[in-house]
This record gives sequence, structure tokens and C-alpha cells, in this order.
Amino acid sequence: MMSIVIPVLNEEAGIYNLLELLVDRANDPKQLELIVVDGGSIDDTINEINKFARDHSHIHVKAVDSEKGRGVQLHNGALVASQDLLYFLHADSHPPSNYDEHIYKAIATGNPAGCFRMRFRSWHWWLIIIGWFSRFSWKASRGGDQSQYITRQLYDQIGGYNTTVPIYEDYLLINKLYEMDTYHVIQKWLTTSARRYEEVGVLKLQWFYLTIYWKKRQGESIEEIYTYYLKWCGVTKDAVEQVSE
Repeated sequence: MMSIVIPVLNEEAGIYNLLELLVDRANDPKQLELIVVDGGSIDDTINEINKFARDHSHIHVKAVDSEKGRGVQLHNGALVASQDLLYFLHADSHPPSNYDEHIYKAIATGNPAGCFRMRFRSWHWWLIIIGWFSRFSWKASRGGDQSQYITRQLYDQIGGYNTTVPIYEDYLLINKLYEMDTYHVIQKWLTTSARRYEEVGVLKLQWFYLTIYWKKRQGESIEEIYTYYLKWCGVTKDAVEQVSE
């Protein structure tokens, strides 16, 4: 079986449809454990999860309360997962048909960790280019939106997600796997939302991501990168902490 861990925050509009899609696109949905980790939603996210669980009583569904923060939520989901195969999925990413079978086959052929290649649900030329490059095994082409499968044994071996950082948790985990030369890109399309790009502006947001990547390559700390992130967003760290409290 496979434990699918989905971190959410105020996802009432889409979480039911995502869970239904995961069941519909699975080769064997009865072998899935769906774990939705809520970071303190103030909308009807939890009610939507519970409704799905009632409507699909034959599917294993868990709703987990967690401190807000994607790294914390992902790790807390892993802690309650009962299976030896973990699949971490962002709430706005949709894996391909028979995704479970593709992951099982990848592991069976000696690939204990990896992702799918990705394309945005958008026809913007730059986002099409980004998606095209995701087929390659380069570390620069990776990101959390592509999802992440990993065996429990390997996840525990590398220490799992870093729960102390406010951002960059996906990249830190992926970096560890690349350092071990243990990463595989399944050549099937996962699609993900372009909503963040649409809200901010495609080229503006891409410049921000490239700047963060460059800062990390130059050796800046996560705290320094987070300070830049807050400045770019136009908020202060104190304001973020007050919201979290």
C-alpha cells in the first residue's frame, strides 16, 4: 500500500475533487491511504475531507491537525502514515492516470525516490518551457509541485523533511537525495496549477524563484533567504509570526 500525504491550508474549493481524482486515477484505490494534513484552515476544508470520507467509506482517509508550515505538515503526515511507501503531493497538483502503478514499478526497478515530470495547467509560453525541462534529471529542474515518492526506509535514513525551516523544505529533501545519487523522474505527466504565477505575474515570480536558487547556490542561509522572501512579499517576519499565533 501507499500513504499519500497532502498538506493543506484553506483548500475547501478543491480538496474534495483532488481526493476523488486520486481515487479515480489510481490503478488500485483500495491500496491507498489518503492523509490530509491541515495547518489550521479557517474555511470548510476539514468538513470537505470528512464528507469525502463518508462518501467513500471503502477508502482509507485520515485528517490530521498540524502546526502551520509545509515542512511540518509533510513530516507530521509521514509520522502517522502506516505504509512503507510515502507519496507527498501538493494540493494543487494532479498525478497521471495509474500513478500508483508507475510508482510501484519505479521502486521495483531500483528507484526508491523520485517524482513525475510536470506541466502547468496554463498555455503561457514560459510555463510551457518550464514543464518541458522537467523531464530531465537535472536538480535545477526539480520542485515540490512535481510531487515526491520515497520509501519509508529512505525517508527515515535521510531524516525526512526539515521542520525548522519556513521555506525551501522540498528542495532540502531533494538535495539530500541527489547527493546520494538516488533520484528518478517518472516520464509521465503530472499537472499543477499556475494560480501563484497568475496572481503575481509569470516573469516576476520566475525571477524571484531564480534569485532564491542563486542565493542558495552562493551559500546564503535559509534565514537569509527567508528574509529576502518576506521583503519581496512586502511583509515583516513579526507580521508572519503574529498570523501564525
